[in-house]
Amino acid sequence: MRFGRTKNTENIMNIKVIAFAISLLVASSFAFTAELKPNILIFYVDDLGWQGSQLNDVDKPCNYETPNVLKLAEQGMNFTQGYSAAPTCAPSRAGIITGQHPGKLRYTHVLFDRITTGKASEEFVEPYLGSHLQLDALTLATALGANGYNTGHVGKWHLGLSSSLFGFDFSHEERGVHRKTADRTKDFATVDDPKYPLSKKKYPPFSDKNPDGISYPYDDVTETALKFIGESDDKPFFLYLAHWMVHWPAMTRNGELLEYYCDKLGQPFPPKPGPMSIPGQNNPYFASMVSTVDWSLGRVLDYLEKTDDPRNKEKKLIETTYVIFTSDNGGALMHGKEVLSDNTPLKYGKSNAEEGGVRVPMVITGPGIPRGSEFDGPVNQLDYFPTILNLTQTTIAPEAWKNLGGLDITPVLLDGAEHIVDAQGEARKNLFWHFPHGSTSMRSSLREGDFKLHKNYHTHDYSLYRLYKDGKRHDLEEANDLAADPEYAPLLKTLSEKLENHLVENQVEGPYLNPIYTNKTKPAAEIQTVKYDSEKKESRLRLTSESPALKTAYVIYRDKPGAETKKSKTDFDVRIGVKIPATITASGKIIKARIPKGIEAWCFLLIDENNYQIYSDIEVIK
Repeated sequence: MRFGRTKNTENIMNIKVIAFAISLLVASSFAFTAELKPNILIFYVDDLGWQGSQLNDVDKPCNYETPNVLKLAEQGMNFTQGYSAAPTCAPSRAGIITGQHPGKLRYTHVLFDRITTGKASEEFVEPYLGSHLQLDALTLATALGANGYNTGHVGKWHLGLSSSLFGFDFSHEERGVHRKTADRTKDFATVDDPKYPLSKKKYPPFSDKNPDGISYPYDDVTETALKFIGESDDKPFFLYLAHWMVHWPAMTRNGELLEYYCDKLGQPFPPKPGPMSIPGQNNPYFASMVSTVDWSLGRVLDYLEKTDDPRNKEKKLIETTYVIFTSDNGGALMHGKEVLSDNTPLKYGKSNAEEGGVRVPMVITGPGIPRGSEFDGPVNQLDYFPTILNLTQTTIAPEAWKNLGGLDITPVLLDGAEHIVDAQGEARKNLFWHFPHGSTSMRSSLREGDFKLHKNYHTHDYSLYRLYKDGKRHDLEEANDLAADPEYAPLLKTLSEKLENHLVENQVEGPYLNPIYTNKTKPAAEIQTVKYDSEKKESRLRLTSESPALKTAYVIYRDKPGAETKKSKTDFDVRIGVKIPATITASGKIIKARIPKGIEAWCFLLIDENNYQIYSDIEVIK
C-alpha cells in the first residue's frame, strides 16, 4: 500500500490532491434524468450472524425478535445465501466501500499497524496490513459524490483515519447508545437522562408487563442518520449507516428491554454480575442489542415512509430509496468467557472462513424490487458497488471497473434473473475469501455451486464440503469432509486450481513463513546491522552474508515510542504505520530507505526469497 505524506496543514493539502486525482477516475454525468436518481442507504450491522435475526430461521427458532428486519424483507428481496467479503470487520467494510476484494486490497483483517511476529511453535505468521485504507482508493462516496449525491457516513468506520477523508460530505463516527457502562446490570437510561433520555413513544416488544410496548434510549447514531437524510434537500443521498452493535461490549441502556429478554430466556433480572455462560442464543444483553438495532432500522423505515422526497412531493422517500440491510461478518460466538450467540447450524463464527464466519443476513428493497421475493443463489457484498453504480447511473473509468471484485445484480433485483452474470453474460461460477490470520484459522476458501473448499495453511491440505444437493440443504454444518474421498478427487483438483488462480490474479498476501519457527526447513534472512545517516536522511539495513536474498522490502514509519498515547483524534500523520517500498540493492542483501522530515521512528519489513517475513527492531532518531 502506498500513501502520501501529510501532517496538519500539509495533511489537508495532500488529501485534496489525492481527492482531485480520484475525481479524474470518475467519469460521471451531473445532469439528472427526467426520472429521479434513487437514494441509496446501506444499513450495516456489526457482528450479526446469518442466524442472528428471524429472517433465515432454520432448525430452532431465533430467540431474538426482529420485526423490522422481517418487515423490510416483506417489502423487498431476501438473499438467503448472502456473504460478506471477509470473516472480520475492517476487510468487509473496505470491500463494501471500495468494491475491491480485501485480498486484492491486502486489507484482510483488523490488525491495522500491529506488528505480530509469531511464536516458535507456529509455522506461519500473518502479513502486515497497514494503519489505514489506501487514501487513493476509489470509494462509493467519491463516485456517487461526483454524480451529484450528498454522501454521508454515520457510525463505525474502522478503516483508519476518518471517513471524511474518503469522499464523504458528512461524517459522524460517534458510538451513540452503544457506549460501555460502569455496571451493565443496573446502569440504565431514564426519562431525564442527559445523554440517553428514554423515548415517550412506545415500541415493541410487547408483553404482559408492558402491553403498550417499551421506551428506547436516545441513540445518536440513529438520530444523526435521520437528520442527514432530512438535510439532503434537493440532492439524492447516499447514506452509509454503520452501527457499532451487536459487537462487544454486550450491554444495553434499556432496562425494560433487558428485563423482557431475561423473562423470555428464564433468567433473573437484573442479571448477576459476571460473564453470561449459558450456551446458545441465551445472552439477554446480546438479545437486547439485536432488538435495539432492529428498533433503529424501524425508525429509519418509518421516517422514509412518512417523509416526502423533497425532489418530488408526490413520492415518499421509501419509494425513491434503495435500502440494503446486512452485516459485516458472521456472528461472534464468544468474548473471553462470555457466550454471546450461536450460529447453529453453521460452522464456527466471526474470524473463520467457514459458513458461520461469512454467511450473513442480506435484504435489499427499493423501486422496482418485487415485494416478498427471495434469491437463493450466492451473493457477495462486493456486488453492491457495481449494482449501485448501475442503479444510480454513475459511471467510473474503465481501469477503475477492472478493480471491482463483484458483479452487477440489478437484473436479479429488477428483472427476475435467476443467475448473476458478468459483462459478457456468463454466469458467475464462484466466490472466494482469503484470511491469512489466526494460528488455526488461516484459510483461503472458495464457494462454487453446491460445494465449499478450504485451503488450510496450518495443515497443508484442503477440506471439501457439499453444502447443498439437488437444490436442498445437505451439509451446511460443514461436518462431512469429502477431500479424502476418491469420488471427489477430480472436483477437488478443479476447485483448488480455481482458488489458486484467484489468489494469483488478485495478488493476495500471506501467510508468510515464521523465521523463529522451531522446525523450519529452510534458512531465513538474518539482519546484521541497521544504521542511520543523518546527513542523507537515509536508513540502511544489511543482512548477514549467509542470508537468503530478499524478495521484497518495506520501511514502516512508526510513532516514536510513547508518542502514540499523546496524539489527539485530529493530530495524525497519514504516513505512520503504512508500508513504503524500500530499495533493495543488486546483491539482495542491503536495503535503503529515505527517512523524511517529521519521522522520528521506523522499522524495516522484509520478505526473503524463501518466503519468510522478518521485522527489524524499531529505530529512533537520537
